[in-house]
Amino acid sequence: MLLLRAPQQASSQYTALLDKLFSTADVSELVTLYASLPLLPYPEAHARRAAEGVRTTMISVFDAIALHNPYPRDYLPQEAWNQLVLKAVFNARPLYQIVGLDDRHNEPLARMLLDYAHERWAAGRTLTPEVWRLVGPYLTTSMLPDVHRLLHSADALQAQAGTLALAASKLPEARELLPAGPQGSEADWQWIGERAYT
Repeated sequence: MLLLRAPQQASSQYTALLDKLFSTADVSELVTLYASLPLLPYPEAHARRAAEGVRTTMISVFDAIALHNPYPRDYLPQEAWNQLVLKAVFNARPLYQIVGLDDRHNEPLARMLLDYAHERWAAGRTLTPEVWRLVGPYLTTSMLPDVHRLLHSADALQAQAGTLALAASKLPEARELLPAGPQGSEADWQWIGERAYT
């Protein structure tokens, strides 16, 4: 409320005020500042600040910019947006709580996530089934064995994610695999996300 009442005549002056506040803030104040970005004047001027929030090692601060916050969707450039999503995956943050996830999916992000999935599998580890929400629209023939692996997973959420990824693809071969997936499920990405972190 104080920031919204501060003088707002010039973008440079307002940004300078924000810079001072961010540089002296403690963790709880940083959380509040990052969460408030979509409400502040001159939103385009705060993209650099938001990108810094994405790079933080403090989970509560990262969550303030990444989760339930429309600012990244509206103002982050693609590279910073992709970094936000990747970091959320690395830190096991709930992707379904990222505003605009379906609006800003993109092919470079899908490929990065697929590479990460291969790394995790090679190390004998799993990763959130939500990743396939972002990969599905960009499936290629070479990716179908990865989805086939999901469909035959003992983890029901992974199998359901594989089915939804196939359904999001325009690839004819992907559609042909759909009958192999779980049938009669009403699961959607929100449902999967809510259960993936319990």
